[in-house]
Amino acid sequence: MKNAAALSRLQPAVAPAAGQSASVADLSTRDRVTQLLLERGATTAGQLGSALGLSPAAIRRHLDAMLADGDVLARDQTIRGHRGRGRPAKVFVLTDAARGRCGTHHYDNMATAALRWIARNGGSTAVEAFATDQVAALETRCQAAMEDAGDDPLARAEALAGALTAEGYAANASTIASGGQLCQHHCPVAHVAAEFPQLCEAETAVISRLVGTHVQRLATIAHGDGVCTTHIPTQPRRVQSAKTVTTVRTDR
Repeated sequence: MKNAAALSRLQPAVAPAAGQSASVADLSTRDRVTQLLLERGATTAGQLGSALGLSPAAIRRHLDAMLADGDVLARDQTIRGHRGRGRPAKVFVLTDAARGRCGTHHYDNMATAALRWIARNGGSTAVEAFATDQVAALETRCQAAMEDAGDDPLARAEALAGALTAEGYAANASTIASGGQLCQHHCPVAHVAAEFPQLCEAETAVISRLVGTHVQRLATIAHGDGVCTTHIPTQPRRVQSAKTVTTVRTDR
């Protein structure tokens, strides 16, 4: 993102703030690595570490993870003219897949910057109100798709999974020993929700109201888990307010 928010991502990495998970910090650092590679092209680990204020061991850890995820490629550095002894240094470049995803970061970072402005000027209550307003339309559409689902929470969870999949969440529901489980394999706002968990909390409240029972969010993509997982206990249908939703953080 070519604006102040994007420039802030190039600042040296710092320790996670109180309450922030290591996985969220890792995601933020890898975003900055991606931004540098996008702007500079082929870059050595040493150059990346110096730009981000990271130790050689720390930058290697991030690059190894990005290599494993298929986000970067490593190749020998091209040396023009006389080359000294020893093997040439490795340089890292973005893969085509990672480069193609960079366009979405522009909008993610704009949304993050907007929420930071709301938080500075209106406080956490304003952020919560914004998050609730954003999921209201989603709740209305899913509710319409669940009109024939009946009153059983597990049957409603299955109907909700279908409605969420139609919205791009790649969701599915299953029955487990203690009730049901709703899994979302994609989160359109994961990058933003990593900093503003109010988005996840508002979505969890919507799930609770739609299935008609208390639910418990066990994992979220925004906080480093592979899937957003919501537990739905077996109990009589009753409409819940947002205040009764339980979210269990699984920060690593």
